[in-house]
Amino acid sequence: MNTYTLRPDRFDRAGQDQLVDVRDLQAALPGIRRLRTWAHEALALQPGESAVDIGSGTGSEVMAFAEAVGPNGSAVGVEPDPHLLASAERRATQAGSTAKFHSGDAYGLPFGAGSFDAALCERVFQHLTAPARAANEIARVLRPGGRVVVVDSDWGTAIVHPGNRQVVREVIDTLVSATTNPLAGRRIPGLLTKAGLVIDDIGSQALVQDRSVGAGSLVNRISAMAVARGVISEAQRDQLIADLRAGADSGDIHLSVSMFAVLAHKPR
Repeated sequence: MNTYTLRPDRFDRAGQDQLVDVRDLQAALPGIRRLRTWAHEALALQPGESAVDIGSGTGSEVMAFAEAVGPNGSAVGVEPDPHLLASAERRATQAGSTAKFHSGDAYGLPFGAGSFDAALCERVFQHLTAPARAANEIARVLRPGGRVVVVDSDWGTAIVHPGNRQVVREVIDTLVSATTNPLAGRRIPGLLTKAGLVIDDIGSQALVQDRSVGAGSLVNRISAMAVARGVISEAQRDQLIADLRAGADSGDIHLSVSMFAVLAHKPR
């Protein structure tokens, strides 16, 4: 039974705030922080410039952009989720930030051609059925000489250790199958190049899960999907979870996926 629909409006709002908190916790992973630092340094925003974050979530990067471009610049976020959009606007107001936010998605950015000096798009392409359309939109809204950093995971690089190799392979294959654009990370350079942009640099970072969480929620969920698909048995799943729990206790555990960040610019 879906009990969510039975909750009063007040509880719904509290639940959404909790979702935001969880996303922020995920964003605090050291690997993501390091890649975001790389992205900001690569974009090298200057006072008076204009910047956009596509899929801006809770707005943290847009507020960082606003600080970098100063009062004579502009920093905007585009986000399709109305709850996250409202949260971002609330946070910006509370922080006294000049960051602005607009409803929209990567396929239809609500701006004219040549609107921005810089753009960021983090962990969006893996969810897109037509990522080439998004790459073309980024190229459209960039000014000549404008630059972009696109960041995304490549789930084909996932590592799960320890565990039976065949079982692990089936779980990772299930994860890849369950993701809209699972190999997004490796495809970014080609997509941006086809959109007419020039690749300048590529950064990468392995996101390594803290061993204290054992299998973690993702492996638990995906391994259950693997059982439902019939590619592993319930007993094999139980053994995998047990192996990972034991690995966490002994220190012999590694769960990771690699993310890639691509810096490109629009020719003048």
